Amino acid sequence: MAHVLIMPRQGNTVESCIIQEWKVKENDKVKPETTVCIVETDKATFEVPAGAEGIVLKILHPAGDDVPVLQSIAVIGTPGENWETASQNSLQQGEETQKTASYKTSTDAQENKKDEPDDNLRTPAFPYETTEGNAASPRAKNLAAKEGIQLTIPGTGPGGRIIERDILTALANRAPLTAAAKAAVAEGAKIPNTGTGIGGRITSADLTGETGPVSGQGDIAAITCEGGVTETQIKGIRKIIAGRMLASLSETAQFTLNASAPAVQLQELREMFKSKKDSKNSSEAGLATITVNDLILFAVSRILPAYQYMNAHKTGDIYRTFERVHLGMAVDTPRGLMVPVIKNASLLSLKQISAEAKRLAAVCQNGTAQPDELSGSTFTVSNLGSFGITGFTPVLNTPEVAILGVCGIELKPVETSKNDECTFSFAPHIGFSLTINHQVVDGAPAARFLKALCQAVENIYLQLAAG
Repeated sequence: MAHVLIMPRQGNTVESCIIQEWKVKENDKVKPETTVCIVETDKATFEVPAGAEGIVLKILHPAGDDVPVLQSIAVIGTPGENWETASQNSLQQGEETQKTASYKTSTDAQENKKDEPDDNLRTPAFPYETTEGNAASPRAKNLAAKEGIQLTIPGTGPGGRIIERDILTALANRAPLTAAAKAAVAEGAKIPNTGTGIGGRITSADLTGETGPVSGQGDIAAITCEGGVTETQIKGIRKIIAGRMLASLSETAQFTLNASAPAVQLQELREMFKSKKDSKNSSEAGLATITVNDLILFAVSRILPAYQYMNAHKTGDIYRTFERVHLGMAVDTPRGLMVPVIKNASLLSLKQISAEAKRLAAVCQNGTAQPDELSGSTFTVSNLGSFGITGFTPVLNTPEVAILGVCGIELKPVETSKNDECTFSFAPHIGFSLTINHQVVDGAPAARFLKALCQAVENIYLQLAAG
C-alpha cells in the first residue's frame, strides 16, 4: 500500500511550512530514513524523512510552495501503484484525524488545567468552525473580524479551510484601513486599490467612492527613473514575517518610552569578566564570555517578577500575567529575525543565562532551532546597541504586551554638586526603548518598570549580589 508523506507539524503554533528544497526526484528509490525534502517555517529549517521504503511515485508540491501542516506533499510506494487514490484517501483521513486530535487536545487541556502551573504557556487547539459558506479556524475568524476581512478569500488549510495565515496574507496585500473603513468592509463594502487617508490609508469615504484618486499615486509602470531597477517578489519567510509585523501593529496600540541608565558598572563588570579568560579556577569558568547583553538579560529577568503586568499576554479580551519569566531574545539570522526563548530565565544564574543565550543564538544561526525553543516567550529583548543605535521603536512580539529595545552606550553629561558648586562631567549611559501595548498597560506603570530596570542596571553589582 502506498505511503503518503504529509507536511509534519513543527510545533503547536505553526500552521504551514515552506518546501525549501526537494532532495529526491520522482521514481527515485528511498528508505524510511532518507531525507526527501527540506522545509522551513518562520522559525527554523527541518529535514523531512521518507518514512517508508519504495520509490517516489509523485511529488505533490514543488519547491517554494507554502504547504499547510498535515497536508500531503509526496506519495511513496511500488511501481504501478495509483498515487492519486492513495493521496485522496490520506486527505480524508487527515481531516478526520485533525478534527479529532484538535478536539481531544482542547478537552484534555481543560481537564488538566487545575494541575498545570499558572505560568504554563500553551496555545490550545480548537476544532475548525464553519462560517457562511466557508470553513475557518477560530484564530482566522477573530483576526478577520478585527481587520474587516470577509471570509470569502481562498483557504490553504486542510480541505480548503481558511486559517490565520490566509488572513495575514490578505492583510499584507491590502492597504491599511481606518477603523470606520474596517467596519464598512465587514458589512460587505468593496475595497479600492488606493486610499486618500494619511499614509495611503483607506477611509470610509474611499469605500463610497466620494473621493478622487490619490495625488502622486499612479501606475507603477508609468514611473520612470535613471539607472537600473531590481524587482524582488516578497515571498516565503519574508512574506510571513511581513504579515506578522503588520498584524502586530494593526492589532495593538503600541507606545514607546525611552530612558537611559549609567553604564559604569556594566563596563567594569565586562572588563573584569574578560580578564578571567585564562583563569584555571573552576568557579570562574565561563565568565570571560559574559557580555553586556547577558547582564541586561539577567537584570530584566530579576526585575520582571515584581512587575507582572509587563510579563504578560493579551489574547483577544483575555489578559494573562505570568509568575515566571520566559525571556525572548531577538536574533538576526540569514533567514530573517528569529526569537528563541530562555525558559525560566528568572530562575537561572547569570552564567546559565549567558550560556543559554549563546546556545540559542547558535542554533538560530545554523537553522537547527527546534519549535519548542522558539515559542512560549512572555517578554522579549531586542538589542541593536552594537550598531550604534541610540533609540528605536521595537515592534511587539504579540501576544506579549511589552518588548525592550537595548540601545548603544554613549557619553552623557552628569551634574555633580560639591560645596554649593555645580560641575559637569561625562559618563557612559546605555539607552533603552520600551514598547508597550497601551490597550492593557498604561504609560505610568510602564515607566515605573523602566525606572526600576535602569536602577538595577546602574547598580548591577547589587543586583548580582541579590541573585
